[in-house]
Amino acid sequence: MRLTYTDLADRAAAIRMLLLDVDGTLTSGSLAYTGLEQITVTFDIKDGLGIKLAQQAGIDVRILSGRASHALERRAAELGIDRLVTRRSDKSNAFREILEEGDLEAREIAYVGDDLPDLSVMLRCGLAFAPRDAVEEVRQAAHRVLSKEGGRGCVREAIEIILRARGDWERLVASYRV
Repeated sequence: MRLTYTDLADRAAAIRMLLLDVDGTLTSGSLAYTGLEQITVTFDIKDGLGIKLAQQAGIDVRILSGRASHALERRAAELGIDRLVTRRSDKSNAFREILEEGDLEAREIAYVGDDLPDLSVMLRCGLAFAPRDAVEEVRQAAHRVLSKEGGRGCVREAIEIILRARGDWERLVASYRV
C-alpha cells in the first residue's frame, strides 16, 4: 500500500506513538545460543539514538513483541522505554488494548514490523513501516518499505521520516551542533 510523498508526510505528521516489533525489526531476527543456554541478540546503536530523539519530540515509544527476553528488557530500560507488551503472539488483540486505553486513535500510531504476526497491526495503524528484508506480505501491507534491514537501522530510518514530517528533525539535530 504505497503512499505518495505528501500522503506519507501527512500521516507521519499525525504520529504520537511509535510501536515497535523486536525480532527482525530492532534486531536482525537471528538468535545465537551460547554454551550456557543463553541467547544473544544485537541491537543497532543508531536505532537507539533514533528512539531517544523520538522521545525528545514527545513521541511515546513502545514495544510489541511475541517474545520476551532479558536482553530486550535491558535495552528497553537503557532507552527509557517503559511500556513493553511481550509474549503476545496475537498482536491484533494487543493493539486493540492499546487503543482502548483511550488516549490515541489508530491513525496516530506508527508501527514497524517484519513478519506475518505484524500484519494485523500494520493494516490498522496510521503509518506502517517494514524493513527491507521483511516478508513479502508485510512489505505489501506497509505504507513504506525502508531501505535498511531489520537490526541494521530500519527503526532509525522510520523515526527520521516521522520527525521530518512533524517538523522536529532540524530542531533535534541543532542541539548536536552547539
